Amino acid sequence: MLAEAGLVGEIAQGTRPGLAAALAALELESGLTAEGRARALAQFRDNLSRLAAVVADRATYPAIADVKIERPVFILGLPRCGTSILHALIGADPQVRTPLQWEVAAPSPPPEAATFATDPRADGFDAYVAANFTGAWADVLKAHPIGARIPQECGMILETAFQGINPTMLFSLPGYYEWYRQADTRFGYQVHKMWLQHLSWKNARKRWVLKVQEHAYHLPELLAAYPDAVLVQPHRDPVTVMASISRLIEVIRCVSFEAIDRVALGQELLHLWHDGQVASMAWRKANPQVQVLDLRFKDIVADPLAAVRQVYVHADMDFSDQTHAAVSNWWAANPSDKHGQHKYELADYGLTREQVEDVYSDYIETYGDFI
Repeated sequence: MLAEAGLVGEIAQGTRPGLAAALAALELESGLTAEGRARALAQFRDNLSRLAAVVADRATYPAIADVKIERPVFILGLPRCGTSILHALIGADPQVRTPLQWEVAAPSPPPEAATFATDPRADGFDAYVAANFTGAWADVLKAHPIGARIPQECGMILETAFQGINPTMLFSLPGYYEWYRQADTRFGYQVHKMWLQHLSWKNARKRWVLKVQEHAYHLPELLAAYPDAVLVQPHRDPVTVMASISRLIEVIRCVSFEAIDRVALGQELLHLWHDGQVASMAWRKANPQVQVLDLRFKDIVADPLAAVRQVYVHADMDFSDQTHAAVSNWWAANPSDKHGQHKYELADYGLTREQVEDVYSDYIETYGDFI
């Protein structure tokens, strides 16, 4: 696959361990349909193709490697705790750069400020969403925003280096997940920085704001790539989190599996997301000098302007009148049920409040004031 994508040298060497782990895990995944297996392989090829495009443009335009990424803001936290809302709210500010979904899907040639609003790749991405997120997959849109001009998570960038968690979310692959937990992901964050330089080269703004839950697993590697990173972490009751994320992953996987064992899925995700918080809590305890802004999900949805102001103060960013207007307008235009209600019950996945609170007792004890 690496040679097929045109990846050689250090990039191929860095990508190979994660790709090998993903392919080995795919061989062992018995629940996938033939279509699901083909979907996984197509996703892997797309990851490599997108990375190859970034690498090729970097060789063609060496100035990309000189782009500085200063004080990027990373939004951490459990899934379903307001990270996407906060990311989109801040991304509405014209002085802020977030990776948009269309440009992460089709990064080459590097986007340019002059044509950014009218780039035909954006319409192409929206056409893809309209054609594919139908039927059983339409419910994904109720739970997670998808669209060309919506901020993209870092997971879609990290997966191009096969040092992200997306293969597990889409196709289960427990063997790959165990590899990822233990991996040294410094290469993944080197690739992540290459992406930011690529996207910034002809369309720079004052600050990058980024997010994905899996950063919690590998904060040392993130800070090695971005030693001046600013960290923000929203929190929410993990009982609500588990019900919501279980439903989302069930819907995401339903097109690739013959059947979804809801009880097994509940147990898988219960421990998977807790693993990330265990790593994050240990790192934060060992590095108290690094100030992390903790936020309540309830406060973000109750007063989004105030929550964004807190982030700006923490990150030493200018909350201008233009910022105020942009954030307010985004909130008014994007109600939580814009694509229909995302319905879920904890019991659907064989879980009880007591089970979740037992597994997350350390998280609840640590962040109780923010839940």
